[in-house]
Amino acid sequence: MRAVWKTLIAGAALLGLLGDGAAPGAEPVGLIFDTDICGDCDDVLALGMIHSLQSRGACRLLAVTVTVDNDKAPQFVDAVNTFYGRGEIPIGVVGKGGVVENGKYLVLADQKDDGRPRYPHDLTTAPAAVTVLRKALAAQPDQSVVIAQVGFSTNLAQLLDSPPDAISPLSGVDLVKAKVRFLSLMAGAFEPIEGNKRYLEYNVVKDVPSCAKLVEKWPTEMVFSGFEIGISLPYPATSIERDYGYVAHHPLAEAYILYIPPPHNRPTWDLTSVLYAIQPDRGYFDLSKPGDVTVEKDGFTKYVENPKGRSRFLVLPDDARRARVLEALVQLSSQPPCPRAEAGK
Repeated sequence: MRAVWKTLIAGAALLGLLGDGAAPGAEPVGLIFDTDICGDCDDVLALGMIHSLQSRGACRLLAVTVTVDNDKAPQFVDAVNTFYGRGEIPIGVVGKGGVVENGKYLVLADQKDDGRPRYPHDLTTAPAAVTVLRKALAAQPDQSVVIAQVGFSTNLAQLLDSPPDAISPLSGVDLVKAKVRFLSLMAGAFEPIEGNKRYLEYNVVKDVPSCAKLVEKWPTEMVFSGFEIGISLPYPATSIERDYGYVAHHPLAEAYILYIPPPHNRPTWDLTSVLYAIQPDRGYFDLSKPGDVTVEKDGFTKYVENPKGRSRFLVLPDDARRARVLEALVQLSSQPPCPRAEAGK
Protein backbone atom coordinates (compact mmCIF):
# COMPACT_ATOMS: atom_id res chain seq x y z
CA MET A 1 0.00 0.00 0.00
CA ARG A 2 2.84 2.39 0.75
CA ALA A 3 4.18 1.86 -2.76
CA VAL A 4 0.80 2.84 -4.19
CA TRP A 5 0.71 6.01 -2.09
CA LYS A 6 4.26 6.92 -3.08
CA THR A 7 3.37 6.58 -6.75
CA LEU A 8 0.27 8.73 -6.32
CA ILE A 9 2.12 11.39 -4.35
CA ALA A 10 4.92 11.50 -6.91
CA GLY A 11 2.44 11.90 -9.74
CA ALA A 12 0.63 14.69 -7.89
CA ALA A 13 3.93 16.47 -7.28
CA LEU A 14 4.72 16.35 -11.01
CA LEU A 15 1.36 17.94 -11.70
CA GLY A 16 2.20 20.75 -9.30
CA LEU A 17 -0.51 19.80 -6.82
CA LEU A 18 1.64 19.34 -3.73
CA GLY A 19 4.28 22.00 -3.89
CA ASP A 20 2.30 24.97 -2.62
CA GLY A 21 1.53 24.11 0.98
CA ALA A 22 3.59 26.81 2.65
CA ALA A 23 5.98 29.51 1.58
CA PRO A 24 9.67 28.64 1.93
CA GLY A 25 10.70 29.18 5.53
CA ALA A 26 7.10 29.76 6.69
CA GLU A 27 6.04 28.04 9.88
CA PRO A 28 3.05 25.69 9.53
CA VAL A 29 -0.13 26.98 11.10
CA GLY A 30 -0.77 25.45 14.52
CA LEU A 31 -4.41 24.34 14.20
CA ILE A 32 -7.01 23.17 16.69
CA PHE A 33 -10.07 21.52 15.13
CA ASP A 34 -13.24 21.82 17.24
CA THR A 35 -15.96 19.72 15.65
CA ASP A 36 -19.39 18.16 16.12
CA ILE A 37 -18.24 15.18 14.07
CA CYS A 38 -21.13 12.75 14.34
CA GLY A 39 -23.99 14.14 12.30
CA ASP A 40 -23.15 15.60 8.91
CA CYS A 41 -20.31 14.16 6.85
CA ASP A 42 -18.72 17.55 6.08
CA ASP A 43 -16.83 17.36 9.37
CA VAL A 44 -15.15 14.17 8.16
CA LEU A 45 -14.14 15.70 4.82
CA ALA A 46 -12.80 18.73 6.68
CA LEU A 47 -10.65 16.52 8.92
CA GLY A 48 -9.24 14.79 5.85
CA MET A 49 -8.44 18.21 4.36
CA ILE A 50 -6.48 19.15 7.47
CA HIS A 51 -4.35 16.03 7.15
CA SER A 52 -3.69 16.76 3.49
CA LEU A 53 -2.64 20.31 4.30
CA GLN A 54 -0.39 19.03 7.08
CA SER A 55 1.26 16.66 4.61
CA ARG A 56 1.92 19.71 2.43
CA GLY A 57 3.57 21.51 5.33
CA ALA A 58 0.83 24.11 5.64
CA CYS A 59 -0.37 23.25 9.15
CA ARG A 60 0.13 21.13 12.25
CA LEU A 61 -2.96 19.61 13.81
CA LEU A 62 -2.42 20.26 17.52
CA ALA A 63 -5.65 18.71 18.82
CA VAL A 64 -9.20 17.73 17.92
CA THR A 65 -11.99 18.52 20.36
CA VAL A 66 -15.46 17.04 19.96
CA THR A 67 -18.60 19.02 20.82
CA VAL A 68 -21.10 16.14 20.82
CA ASP A 69 -21.75 13.79 23.71
CA ASN A 70 -21.26 10.49 21.90
CA ASP A 71 -18.62 7.99 23.06
CA LYS A 72 -18.01 6.76 19.51
CA ALA A 73 -17.21 10.21 18.09
CA PRO A 74 -13.68 10.51 19.56
CA GLN A 75 -12.95 6.91 18.59
CA PHE A 76 -13.96 7.69 15.02
CA VAL A 77 -11.72 10.78 15.03
CA ASP A 78 -8.83 8.62 16.22
CA ALA A 79 -9.55 6.11 13.46
CA VAL A 80 -9.39 8.85 10.81
CA ASN A 81 -6.23 10.33 12.32
CA THR A 82 -4.66 6.88 12.40
CA PHE A 83 -5.63 6.28 8.77
CA TYR A 84 -3.57 9.38 7.91
CA GLY A 85 -0.68 8.18 10.07
CA ARG A 86 -1.24 10.60 12.95
CA GLY A 87 -2.92 8.56 15.66
CA GLU A 88 -0.99 10.41 18.37
CA ILE A 89 -2.94 13.67 18.00
CA PRO A 90 -4.71 14.59 21.27
CA ILE A 91 -8.49 14.31 21.29
CA GLY A 92 -10.83 15.87 23.85
CA VAL A 93 -14.57 15.54 24.41
CA VAL A 94 -17.34 17.77 25.71
CA GLY A 95 -18.80 14.95 27.81
CA LYS A 96 -22.03 15.08 29.77
CA GLY A 97 -23.96 18.27 29.32
CA GLY A 98 -23.01 18.56 25.68
CA VAL A 99 -25.38 18.12 22.77
CA VAL A 100 -26.34 14.45 22.38
CA GLU A 101 -26.43 13.14 18.82
CA ASN A 102 -26.36 9.81 17.03
CA GLY A 103 -24.17 9.39 13.99
CA LYS A 104 -24.76 7.24 10.91
CA TYR A 105 -21.06 6.78 10.14
CA LEU A 106 -19.60 6.34 13.63
CA VAL A 107 -20.09 2.59 13.22
CA LEU A 108 -16.91 2.69 11.11
CA ALA A 109 -14.89 2.97 14.32
CA ASP A 110 -15.95 -0.60 15.13
CA GLN A 111 -16.10 -2.01 11.59
CA LYS A 112 -14.24 -5.29 11.15
CA ASP A 113 -13.32 -7.33 8.09
CA ASP A 114 -12.52 -10.99 8.70
CA GLY A 115 -12.16 -10.18 12.41
CA ARG A 116 -9.67 -7.34 11.86
CA PRO A 117 -10.46 -3.63 12.34
CA ARG A 118 -11.11 -1.90 9.06
CA TYR A 119 -9.81 1.35 10.57
CA PRO A 120 -7.39 0.57 13.41
CA HIS A 121 -7.25 2.94 16.37
CA ASP A 122 -6.38 2.65 20.03
CA LEU A 123 -8.47 5.34 21.75
CA THR A 124 -10.98 4.03 24.28
CA THR A 125 -11.71 7.13 26.37
CA ALA A 126 -10.78 10.78 25.91
CA PRO A 127 -10.14 13.59 28.41
CA ALA A 128 -12.22 16.73 28.79
CA ALA A 129 -12.03 19.09 25.83
CA VAL A 130 -11.19 22.09 28.03
CA THR A 131 -8.13 20.27 29.39
CA VAL A 132 -6.97 19.36 25.90
CA LEU A 133 -7.54 22.91 24.66
CA ARG A 134 -5.62 24.48 27.55
CA LYS A 135 -2.70 22.09 27.12
CA ALA A 136 -2.54 22.64 23.38
CA LEU A 137 -2.62 26.42 23.70
CA ALA A 138 -0.20 26.66 26.62
CA ALA A 139 2.43 24.67 24.72
CA GLN A 140 2.47 26.98 21.68
CA PRO A 141 4.19 30.32 21.00
CA ASP A 142 2.14 33.46 21.40
CA GLN A 143 -0.17 34.43 18.52
CA SER A 144 0.63 31.21 16.65
CA VAL A 145 -2.59 29.16 16.88
CA VAL A 146 -5.69 29.23 14.71
CA ILE A 147 -8.85 27.47 15.85
CA ALA A 148 -11.41 26.13 13.39
CA GLN A 149 -14.75 25.67 15.15
CA VAL A 150 -17.16 23.79 12.90
CA GLY A 151 -19.62 22.51 15.47
CA PHE A 152 -21.33 23.87 18.54
CA SER A 153 -19.68 26.54 20.70
CA THR A 154 -19.83 24.50 23.91
CA ASN A 155 -16.13 23.63 24.19
CA LEU A 156 -14.82 27.10 23.41
CA ALA A 157 -17.34 28.79 25.72
CA GLN A 158 -16.16 26.48 28.51
CA LEU A 159 -12.56 27.32 27.61
CA LEU A 160 -13.30 31.03 28.08
CA ASP A 161 -14.78 30.27 31.51
CA SER A 162 -11.82 28.14 32.62
CA PRO A 163 -9.73 29.46 35.53
CA PRO A 164 -5.94 29.42 35.92
CA ASP A 165 -4.68 25.94 36.76
CA ALA A 166 -1.61 23.70 36.77
CA ILE A 167 -1.55 23.81 32.96
CA SER A 168 -1.33 27.61 32.73
CA PRO A 169 -1.49 30.54 35.15
CA LEU A 170 -3.74 32.32 32.65
CA SER A 171 -7.50 32.31 32.64
CA GLY A 172 -9.22 30.94 29.56
CA VAL A 173 -9.83 34.40 28.08
CA ASP A 174 -6.22 35.48 28.70
CA LEU A 175 -4.85 32.19 27.33
CA VAL A 176 -6.83 32.64 24.11
CA LYS A 177 -5.76 36.27 23.86
CA ALA A 178 -2.10 35.29 24.25
CA LYS A 179 -1.99 32.27 21.95
CA VAL A 180 -4.72 32.51 19.30
CA ARG A 181 -4.29 34.49 16.08
CA PHE A 182 -7.92 34.20 15.02
CA LEU A 183 -10.98 31.95 15.20
CA SER A 184 -12.48 30.56 12.00
CA LEU A 185 -15.97 29.30 12.64
CA MET A 186 -18.78 27.78 10.63
CA ALA A 187 -21.75 29.40 12.28
CA GLY A 188 -24.66 31.63 11.48
CA ALA A 189 -26.03 33.04 8.25
CA PHE A 190 -25.23 36.48 6.88
CA GLU A 191 -27.08 36.47 3.56
CA PRO A 192 -30.76 35.58 2.98
CA ILE A 193 -31.35 31.85 2.45
CA GLU A 194 -34.04 31.22 -0.19
CA GLY A 195 -35.65 34.53 0.75
CA ASN A 196 -35.44 33.85 4.48
CA LYS A 197 -33.75 36.90 6.00
CA ARG A 198 -33.74 35.40 9.47
CA TYR A 199 -32.28 31.96 8.89
CA LEU A 200 -31.43 30.10 12.11
CA GLU A 201 -28.27 28.09 11.52
CA TYR A 202 -27.91 24.62 13.09
CA ASN A 203 -24.53 25.02 14.84
CA VAL A 204 -25.83 28.09 16.65
CA VAL A 205 -29.33 26.96 17.62
CA LYS A 206 -28.14 23.66 19.14
CA ASP A 207 -26.36 25.62 21.89
CA VAL A 208 -27.45 29.25 21.76
CA PRO A 209 -26.11 30.27 25.20
CA SER A 210 -22.60 29.03 24.40
CA CYS A 211 -22.50 30.74 21.00
CA ALA A 212 -23.81 33.98 22.51
CA LYS A 213 -21.08 33.85 25.16
CA LEU A 214 -18.44 33.05 22.57
CA VAL A 215 -19.16 36.01 20.29
CA GLU A 216 -19.40 38.35 23.27
CA LYS A 217 -16.24 37.32 25.11
CA TRP A 218 -13.86 35.93 22.47
CA PRO A 219 -10.85 38.28 22.60
CA THR A 220 -9.40 37.84 19.09
CA GLU A 221 -10.63 38.24 15.52
CA MET A 222 -13.49 35.95 14.45
CA VAL A 223 -14.14 35.01 10.82
CA PHE A 224 -17.51 33.38 10.17
CA SER A 225 -18.32 31.08 7.29
CA GLY A 226 -22.07 31.52 7.08
CA PHE A 227 -24.56 28.87 6.01
CA GLU A 228 -24.78 30.56 2.61
CA ILE A 229 -21.12 29.81 1.80
CA GLY A 230 -21.11 26.04 2.24
CA ILE A 231 -24.48 25.50 0.61
CA SER A 232 -23.24 27.31 -2.51
CA LEU A 233 -20.34 24.85 -2.81
CA PRO A 234 -21.85 21.34 -3.07
CA TYR A 235 -19.27 18.57 -2.94
CA PRO A 236 -19.66 16.48 -6.13
CA ALA A 237 -20.74 12.90 -5.50
CA THR A 238 -18.67 11.92 -8.55
CA SER A 239 -15.55 12.68 -6.50
CA ILE A 240 -16.69 10.29 -3.77
CA GLU A 241 -17.25 7.62 -6.40
CA ARG A 242 -13.98 8.14 -8.29
CA ASP A 243 -11.28 9.88 -6.24
CA TYR A 244 -10.94 7.68 -3.15
CA GLY A 245 -10.34 4.33 -4.79
CA TYR A 246 -6.60 4.27 -4.10
CA VAL A 247 -7.45 2.12 -1.06
CA ALA A 248 -10.06 -0.61 -0.64
CA HIS A 249 -11.73 1.29 2.20
CA HIS A 250 -11.54 5.03 2.82
CA PRO A 251 -13.12 6.59 5.95
CA LEU A 252 -14.06 9.85 4.20
CA ALA A 253 -15.83 8.21 1.28
CA GLU A 254 -17.55 5.62 3.47
CA ALA A 255 -18.73 8.27 5.95
CA TYR A 256 -20.18 10.31 3.08
CA ILE A 257 -22.01 7.28 1.69
CA LEU A 258 -23.35 6.20 5.08
CA TYR A 259 -24.65 9.70 5.79
CA ILE A 260 -26.58 10.00 2.50
CA PRO A 261 -25.82 7.56 -0.31
CA PRO A 262 -24.79 9.15 -3.63
CA PRO A 263 -25.81 10.54 -5.97
CA HIS A 264 -25.96 13.41 -3.51
CA ASN A 265 -23.88 16.60 -3.63
CA ARG A 266 -23.43 17.54 0.03
CA PRO A 267 -22.72 21.17 1.04
CA THR A 268 -19.17 21.90 2.20
CA TRP A 269 -19.88 24.09 5.22
CA ASP A 270 -17.07 22.91 7.51
CA LEU A 271 -14.51 22.57 4.74
CA THR A 272 -14.73 26.29 3.99
CA SER A 273 -13.85 27.26 7.56
CA VAL A 274 -10.86 24.92 7.53
CA LEU A 275 -9.63 26.24 4.19
CA TYR A 276 -9.76 29.83 5.41
CA ALA A 277 -8.23 28.94 8.79
CA ILE A 278 -5.13 27.43 7.20
CA GLN A 279 -4.79 29.50 4.03
CA PRO A 280 -6.44 32.88 4.64
CA ASP A 281 -4.04 34.66 2.29
CA ARG A 282 -4.71 32.60 -0.87
CA GLY A 283 -7.57 34.72 -2.15
CA TYR A 284 -10.15 31.95 -1.96
CA PHE A 285 -12.63 34.25 -0.22
CA ASP A 286 -13.33 37.93 0.19
CA LEU A 287 -14.21 39.26 3.64
CA SER A 288 -16.97 41.53 4.82
CA LYS A 289 -16.10 44.78 6.49
CA PRO A 290 -15.34 44.52 10.23
CA GLY A 291 -18.36 44.43 12.48
CA ASP A 292 -19.98 43.02 15.58
CA VAL A 293 -21.92 39.76 15.66
CA THR A 294 -24.46 39.10 18.36
CA VAL A 295 -26.53 35.96 18.89
CA GLU A 296 -30.17 36.63 19.67
CA LYS A 297 -32.34 34.43 21.89
CA ASP A 298 -33.66 32.34 18.99
CA GLY A 299 -30.15 31.77 17.63
CA PHE A 300 -30.21 34.40 14.88
CA THR A 301 -26.76 35.82 14.19
CA LYS A 302 -27.01 39.59 13.79
CA TYR A 303 -24.14 41.44 12.11
CA VAL A 304 -23.66 45.20 12.46
CA GLU A 305 -20.83 46.95 10.65
CA ASN A 306 -18.29 48.55 12.98
CA PRO A 307 -14.77 49.63 11.93
CA LYS A 308 -13.51 48.54 15.35
CA GLY A 309 -15.42 45.26 15.39
CA ARG A 310 -13.70 41.89 15.80
CA SER A 311 -15.92 39.94 13.40
CA ARG A 312 -16.01 39.42 9.65
CA PHE A 313 -17.71 36.86 7.44
CA LEU A 314 -16.64 35.10 4.25
CA VAL A 315 -17.88 36.29 0.89
CA LEU A 316 -17.80 34.45 -2.45
CA PRO A 317 -18.09 37.22 -5.05
CA ASP A 318 -18.66 35.28 -8.27
CA ASP A 319 -18.91 31.90 -10.00
CA ALA A 320 -15.23 31.90 -10.98
CA ARG A 321 -14.15 32.16 -7.35
CA ARG A 322 -16.71 29.54 -6.38
CA ALA A 323 -15.30 27.11 -8.93
CA ARG A 324 -11.76 27.72 -7.70
CA VAL A 325 -12.71 27.11 -4.07
CA LEU A 326 -14.66 23.95 -4.86
CA GLU A 327 -11.76 22.51 -6.84
CA ALA A 328 -9.44 23.15 -3.88
CA LEU A 329 -11.87 21.46 -1.49
CA VAL A 330 -12.19 18.38 -3.70
CA GLN A 331 -8.46 18.01 -4.36
CA LEU A 332 -7.51 18.47 -0.71
CA SER A 333 -10.18 16.11 0.62
CA SER A 334 -9.28 13.32 -1.77
CA GLN A 335 -5.48 13.67 -1.58
CA PRO A 336 -3.92 10.31 -0.61
CA PRO A 337 -2.21 10.09 2.78
CA CYS A 338 1.41 11.12 2.52
CA PRO A 339 3.93 8.28 3.00
CA ARG A 340 5.70 10.49 5.54
CA ALA A 341 2.51 10.62 7.57
CA GLU A 342 2.04 6.88 7.21
CA ALA A 343 5.47 6.41 8.74
CA GLY A 344 4.46 8.67 11.61
CA LYS A 345 6.70 11.52 10.53
